[in-house]
Amino acid sequence: VQLQASGGGLVQAGGSLRLSCAASRRIFSSHVVAWFRQSPGKEREFVAAVRWGSGITYYADSVKGRFTISRNTANNAMYLQMNSLKPDDTADYYCATAPTGLSYTATAYRDWGQGTLVTVSS
Repeated sequence: VQLQASGGGLVQAGGSLRLSCAASRRIFSSHVVAWFRQSPGKEREFVAAVRWGSGITYYADSVKGRFTISRNTANNAMYLQMNSLKPDDTADYYCATAPTGLSYTATAYRDWGQGTLVTVSS
């Protein structure tokens, strides 16, 4: 499946952004979809995931309580609502799908969207 991420931009600390990820075709209920992020010189890190069928969500400790992942199964789209943004949240954000179930490591995800840059100024 092809994924198209959008919604990044420049925001001040404490602000909000909503990222979107559109899939080119139906995502199977057994799949997990996730957001990862990567900043220069760092490895790609897990941010949040949702089981496509059940809607159960998972978050990295660093974003828990601030970010919310959701999905729209009718439109084959998922979202990441980011509130109370901090400069440390600055990164390229990627959406991805995993047919094999939940994983917190990027290598388990098969299909990736292009990154969308989020910059949080202090």
